[in-house]
Amino acid sequence: MTEPAERRLLTPEEYRQAQDSPEFTELRRRFRRFAFPMTVAFLAWYLLYVLLSTYAPDFMSTRVFGNVNLGILLGLAQFVSTFVITHLYVAHANRRTDPIADEMRERLESHQYAAGTQSGTHGTTDLGKGATRA
Repeated sequence: MTEPAERRLLTPEEYRQAQDSPEFTELRRRFRRFAFPMTVAFLAWYLLYVLLSTYAPDFMSTRVFGNVNLGILLGLAQFVSTFVITHLYVAHANRRTDPIADEMRERLESHQYAAGTQSGTHGTTDLGKGATRA
């Protein structure tokens, strides 16, 4: 990473060129392919819990052991699923998106997206496998 004193400000054109690059398109695609389905799954799971709590109180009050009922276990499972999703996202980001993002940041900092430079032709990223530094 470049020291702050050595950096020069990036131009809007450099940001635009980076945004229009195939690497950025692939980065967005990889993020969306994980984030959207996971968000829908979690919201459906949460809605199911709320609906069961509201419309199936007998089911939710089913004792599992001692004073612990199904509603308490499903409520605790909400917290567990949040941690599982967080772990899955971190693993996904480390493996599939961070290498491309890191490479793009380095290219931006070295002004490889400057006017007159063709983005995506530097051979630094293989879009089929992720960044070469992965």
